[in-house]
Amino acid sequence: MRLIFAGTPEPAVVALQRLLQSDHEVVAVLTRPDARRGRGRTLHPSPVSALAQEHGIEVLTPATLKAGTEDGDAIRARLAELAPDAVPVVAYGNLIPADLLDLPARGWINLHFSLLPAWRGAAPVQAAIRAGDDITGAATFRIEEGLDTGPVLGTVTEVIRPTDTTDDLLTRLAYSGAELLAATMDGLATGAMVPQPQTGDPTYAPKITTEDARIDWSAPDFAVDRHIRAHTPGPGAWTMLGEERIKIGPVTRRPEADGPAPELAPGQIHVGRNTVTVGTGTGAVTLGEAQPPGKKMMNAADWARGNSTLQSGEQVTFS
Repeated sequence: MRLIFAGTPEPAVVALQRLLQSDHEVVAVLTRPDARRGRGRTLHPSPVSALAQEHGIEVLTPATLKAGTEDGDAIRARLAELAPDAVPVVAYGNLIPADLLDLPARGWINLHFSLLPAWRGAAPVQAAIRAGDDITGAATFRIEEGLDTGPVLGTVTEVIRPTDTTDDLLTRLAYSGAELLAATMDGLATGAMVPQPQTGDPTYAPKITTEDARIDWSAPDFAVDRHIRAHTPGPGAWTMLGEERIKIGPVTRRPEADGPAPELAPGQIHVGRNTVTVGTGTGAVTLGEAQPPGKKMMNAADWARGNSTLQSGEQVTFS
């Protein structure tokens, strides 16, 4: 089939690479415009755009797909000229207007990193970890006007490990999802893959804000653990120490075999010889890493040794 691939961030690169190895022809890539990054705020292409350019594939970067805009009208004309059979989509990041959905004969096919209808929305991997799910996966479905409501074409499952961060889990899903997307394109080409309506009650995973990532130390230790892993690496779980915002890396829950945990109030910090322990709503957890403002993530014990507030001997609490 003739494909236009729509995607933007690093996880989408894996899927594009897999499609480039398939029997299908990727005639163009649709991605977000170049963005400013780094201290110099210089323009950089998206990861998907960079890969497409390496392979000499046409890159389309409209700011919007809305009809009646310069970008929207131009992209409509170009999509019609390219005449794709299908548009596979992986984390594209732009709204697809209803009038474009039927332009490819076999539709816009989204690779979504959950087992729909679980965790519809922008942050399904984070939501699954935060909720304590044991199993998640990826699904391919035909995009329609509703939010991730379209009929499902295929699925693949993935176990969520006890120490998984969002980065860990998303990396594995990017690879298994890429295989699923390629198989979906094969099935659509032969007619062997038939869309099936979603069944069951949906759950939702809205876009995460920085404020959402703030740690609530009064929550149970298992919830604090999940919250931090769900927001690692981005936007990064954080807390306040006085006037400083501190990012916190994954923590370790204290095994029962180690005996009673230190008697710490929620957020209260105990600095040991080689460990930093923080109270939660149900016990203490051990910090692995911390990142003070303007610094890189570092070992929590090293951070504590260099922090005058923590070395003062006074009772100190995260908030």
